[in-house]
Amino acid sequence: MTPPREGFYPEDLATLGFRDVSRVRETDTRFRGWLVRRVCGFLAAWEWKIPAETPGELLVRICSSKRVQDAASSQDPGSGGDEGSQQRWKEEICRILREIQAPLSPLLLRLCHWLLPKLLTRLFLNVQLHWGQLEMVLRAARTPQVPLVFLCSQQSCVDGLLLSFILLSQGIGLPRVTVGAWPSPCLRSLLQRLGGIFLPSGMAQTLSDQDEGLPGAVLDAYIQEVLQSRQPLVLFLEEPPVSLRLADPARRWLLRVLRALQDGAVPDVLIVPVGIAYDVAPGRVEQDRVGSNELMVLKAVSTYKLFDPHSQEFVDNNLIGPVLTGNRPEQLLLPAILGSPLDIGNVGTLSPSLGSEEAILVMALGLHALSDSSACSAITAVGITAALLLHRHQEVVLLSRLMWDFSALLEQLLLRGRAVGFSGQLRALLGHSLRQLQPPLAPHLRLPRVALGLPDASARAQLGRLARGVRHHLAGEAVGACAIRALLLEVLPILGPPSSLTKIVLSRDELLCKILELLQLLPRPCWGSSLDILDKLILGGLLEVEEPESEHGGCDVAPRHFLRGYSLGSFTDDSDSDSEHGVPKQCYKLSEPQGFPGFLLFLCRLLSPILRTYSQAVQFLERPRWPQPEADYVEALLEFLAEDEAGYPDRSLALSSLQSFMDMGVLEELQTPTGPLLQLSQPFQSASNREKLGAFIHQFTQL
Repeated sequence: MTPPREGFYPEDLATLGFRDVSRVRETDTRFRGWLVRRVCGFLAAWEWKIPAETPGELLVRICSSKRVQDAASSQDPGSGGDEGSQQRWKEEICRILREIQAPLSPLLLRLCHWLLPKLLTRLFLNVQLHWGQLEMVLRAARTPQVPLVFLCSQQSCVDGLLLSFILLSQGIGLPRVTVGAWPSPCLRSLLQRLGGIFLPSGMAQTLSDQDEGLPGAVLDAYIQEVLQSRQPLVLFLEEPPVSLRLADPARRWLLRVLRALQDGAVPDVLIVPVGIAYDVAPGRVEQDRVGSNELMVLKAVSTYKLFDPHSQEFVDNNLIGPVLTGNRPEQLLLPAILGSPLDIGNVGTLSPSLGSEEAILVMALGLHALSDSSACSAITAVGITAALLLHRHQEVVLLSRLMWDFSALLEQLLLRGRAVGFSGQLRALLGHSLRQLQPPLAPHLRLPRVALGLPDASARAQLGRLARGVRHHLAGEAVGACAIRALLLEVLPILGPPSSLTKIVLSRDELLCKILELLQLLPRPCWGSSLDILDKLILGGLLEVEEPESEHGGCDVAPRHFLRGYSLGSFTDDSDSDSEHGVPKQCYKLSEPQGFPGFLLFLCRLLSPILRTYSQAVQFLERPRWPQPEADYVEALLEFLAEDEAGYPDRSLALSSLQSFMDMGVLEELQTPTGPLLQLSQPFQSASNREKLGAFIHQFTQL
């Protein structure tokens, strides 16, 4: 692989608001020379405000917490005034606290943060930070008596180091960063000295929040102390191998933040979703590429970081309230799958299949922040190229055509206000992207003339992961496009293929119903409401309001419309042809944006990895013996997906299908003495109902 060119990012990138934070230049220090810049960097790191050692009264305050005292008394009801018993549980609290955190080492922190930029320049071509959005976070950090909680979708193992470096270097403070399980005790101890915090070991075996006992109470008290001291807190919402699914450790950390608000420990919390986008994330290199080859791959990686703060008030008004009044997915979707009509007039926000109100709030907040963190991430050039190779071109494509489509898709993203983290000449951008895609596509690329689409299953899965950013930013339009396809699938067998799809008129009510059904099916976080998606289709030029011939508003579905086109609304019952008050229904005509022919088909294909995995998961329901553990089900499903030559054997999508099937009521948990087991629910033990489920998913699938 050729080394990356230093001129890939031109100097005018700063005009877009981005800045390379991994390099210290003369303009930053006002001095010339490598040694002078390094000394200035060291002096700057030495002057950073780093909190001192853990205050001595921390243990006393945690022991005096009501939650801790209640948990200790429940474990040892006879302790009362017994000094021996009190000393024993105080020692146990101290042991749990040592598992959560360790005293910070200011010297080690300054040394690591001084050396980190040099490490970043070895790993990455550029580490771009948007200064305009950083200024928003700086203003939020100046809010008196309100702590910051950064919620981030974790992409790689270096995310915590990057966030800690940027927040500390910009004067926001040293954050406490939640860290996943590390098998090495030495590495765990090192990360604790650098600000990492861990879940207590006693919470790993608990099955519910009610069983957390003393470790959970100590963690509650500790998080309250962190928030009261206004130390920034960084929570990672998902594990690096998995996407679209809130990790169990993240749910437990978020629960502590919610309880701190409920107990009045802090008056408010500023929630700051954080988005990190990589061209190719570290750790995603194929297992057989190690050593120098892996370093060459990482050398050409580019990173972009964007921030978008939200207030707790926004969460209360727009998220938590609607969730508590919403209906469960099986109440909304199962009637449509099994043949009963879906009532679109009484629909609330989706609520997860959890028991307590507290757990529902935590899951809703986490999924909402997970969606926001992905939305505020910059789109990379590699992501655009991967999306085009996977979803636009099914066969051989000339590089000139690929450059044209790259420009067209980039324009569509910019018109929708999406942030991109690159600039430069189109040929250089595409060349950089194809070099990064050589590890998964090495046998399928023939540079410099042609690139082959649709490689093997493993390469398709990796392309799908790289294209997630584009899919998320266009997810609303993609849902609407798949809903349009489902409506066309219903009417075209009756009408026959028209000379042009633009002659077909879509009923607004039926389109909203299809969009809503698909939103109930897809993994959460979902991408807006049905009305929001309809607005995006209109603003994006994919739908046009059908103008009536008369001066009255709405869409008349009288037979004369067949002279100008086909109306899906005309195939409803006579009682539904007009509204209750005689006002004609509103209808839309299909349209295509100029400069990107086939954009509607491209949007349909964006969701094909998810929908095809769901369709295959329905077929898999006939194979396993029920009941069985969740881990066995997932592994067997992945093996089944790998058997499909055109499938997407992705663990993240497999887990998403499992979660959606549980929310819909297709699968249910059976509590046994050995732990929870999965089993088919009563309606879907019938083969005919499983066929209905497969047909329901297939109507949205575009292959």
